[in-house]
Amino acid sequence: MKISRRMVMAAIGAGLMVGATASTASAQTVESIKSAGTLKVGMLVDFPPFGIMNTSNQPDGYDADVAKLLAKEWGVKVQIVPVTGPNRIPYLQSNQVDLLVASLGITEERAKTVDFSQAYAGISIGVFGATGTKVSKPEDLSGKTVGVARASTQDTAVTKIAPKDAKIQRFDDDASAVQALLSGQVELIGVSNVVAVQIDKAAPGRFDQKLQLTQQVQGIAVRKDSAELLTAVNSFIDKAKTSGELNTIHEKWLGAKLPDFVVATKK
Repeated sequence: MKISRRMVMAAIGAGLMVGATASTASAQTVESIKSAGTLKVGMLVDFPPFGIMNTSNQPDGYDADVAKLLAKEWGVKVQIVPVTGPNRIPYLQSNQVDLLVASLGITEERAKTVDFSQAYAGISIGVFGATGTKVSKPEDLSGKTVGVARASTQDTAVTKIAPKDAKIQRFDDDASAVQALLSGQVELIGVSNVVAVQIDKAAPGRFDQKLQLTQQVQGIAVRKDSAELLTAVNSFIDKAKTSGELNTIHEKWLGAKLPDFVVATKK
């Protein structure tokens, strides 16, 4: 393959950017944010209902409302900076944002590079089906057809617990799996609680959760060694949970109460 001078220079530039990211990352404080008068928040805008671009082409969604509530708590303006899944942590580490409210699942691996608050949101994966379908344990999936989005978290979770004679039917995306459930092509599907809310809107009362498989909580991320900022963020989340404001935001965007496994998570 012929490598052009432009490609070489681009690679060098990328290397320098990585080096700059590592060297310029610094701890953040509430006082510095208040002094600046603006809280810069990194947020996904392509992960509805947590992050979207609204009809006015402005960031919106569950995460946006949480970010706005946090800025209000600290008496500053909010500047939402759109990020992507791959670049959200680099944006934080390179000081382009003060923190992330970016649907970032709390994992041990990510905790090596950022510090997480207690949970402010969460996603659970479960098996859903018609209300009359008798399923209360993995063994009850025996002989049944279960739809999932191919190579998704729910695909992995269902495959792990399903009996050998269960038929797992894989679709290109959640929308296709949901359509298969609604049309009777499959008896059950593995989906997140976010998708389950949409199912209930499309077919009220026809389907319910049979099994809960996994849960993942999401935290607000700050740069390493920003202990004071992290304490303030946790205090904010505690207050928002206690006052019911976080639950109100959750009901607004997800059509359901804040999950118990999120409410119970403390730092």
